[in-house]
Amino acid sequence: MLWLFTDARRLADPLAAAMALPRGLGGVVLRHDAAPGRAALGRALAGVCRARGLALAVAGDWRLAAALRAGLHLRGGRRPAGAPRWLRGLTSSAHGVAEVRRARRQGALAFLSPAFATASHPGAAGLGPCRWGLAARRGGVANAAAALGGIDGRRVRRLPGCAAAGALGALV
Repeated sequence: MLWLFTDARRLADPLAAAMALPRGLGGVVLRHDAAPGRAALGRALAGVCRARGLALAVAGDWRLAAALRAGLHLRGGRRPAGAPRWLRGLTSSAHGVAEVRRARRQGALAFLSPAFATASHPGAAGLGPCRWGLAARRGGVANAAAALGGIDGRRVRRLPGCAAAGALGALV
C-alpha cells in the first residue's frame, strides 16, 4: 500500500500526485494544517480518493474529517480534543514504541518515522532498517507496520515487515 502525505511547503497542489497513486491500493493524508483553502483542497482530494478507491485521512481536524466523511489522522496516536468516538482514527504518526502502541490501541495504521533521513526534517537522523524493525516489533505491529520518511522504492524493501509506506518526495 502506498500513502501520499500532503505538505503545504513541499507539495502545494497534491491533486496530481493523488491521481498518480495506484487505484485502490492506499490513500492520502491531508496535512496542509494552516494552509488557506484547506477545506476546499480536502473536498477536491475527497473526490479524487472516491473516484480512485483510495482512503482519505485528515490530520488533526476532526470537524473537517467528519465533513469529508474521511478518517482521522492522529498525531502520536492521540485523538484531538472533542473528537467524537464514532469518528475513527484511520492513520497515525508514530515516532517511537509508545506512540505505535497508542495508535494501535486506537485502531489506526501507525506510520513509524522517520524510517530514513528525509527532507521533511533536515538534519534529523532516520531510524534505519534495524531500529525501525525493532520499534515496529516492540510496538506490536511487526508484520503490519507502515513507514514514513525518506521512502522510495529501493529503501522500503529494506524495512522488515513493512506493509505500507507513506511518501511525499518519492511521488513528486
